[in-house]
Amino acid sequence: MYTSERKIKNLLEIKNITNILKNEGKTIVFTNGCFEILHPGHIQLLEQAKSLGDILIVGINSDESVKRIKGEKKVIFDEKSRLRLVSALECVDYTVLFNENTPENLIKIIQPHIHVKGGDYKEEDLPEAKIVKSYGGKIVIIPLLEGFSTTGIIDKILTLYKTP
Repeated sequence: MYTSERKIKNLLEIKNITNILKNEGKTIVFTNGCFEILHPGHIQLLEQAKSLGDILIVGINSDESVKRIKGEKKVIFDEKSRLRLVSALECVDYTVLFNENTPENLIKIIQPHIHVKGGDYKEEDLPEAKIVKSYGGKIVIIPLLEGFSTTGIIDKILTLYKTP
């Protein structure tokens, strides 16, 4: 039986996979995020990221790191569910969970050719930018899809289902 869970890798597996793929001349693209509620803005970002190379790897923040970054209430789906949802997307080749607040350690290990972030970030504000530049990698900022944000979706749900 086919399952998208085969795309979910641990740190050692993703390191070995990226080494093999680089030896084959593949261009590795990496992005990361919490993906609390998957929405069209995420899909657009991931599809555009995939178009920049051969392999798209997505780092998913662990539940603990989401809580540290965004607060207790932002863990809508647990980390296993978020890994499964993102892995099920056709444009995503692999996912990997990380527990830190930023993907710096993961990037040091993977050393992707291209690191992608959404338009809510600026390259100079990314703590991982220095690492990406140190080995000759490139950072690409992809504009956000207007009208879609996890916070906006949560606010809309709360408004729509608010008891009068």
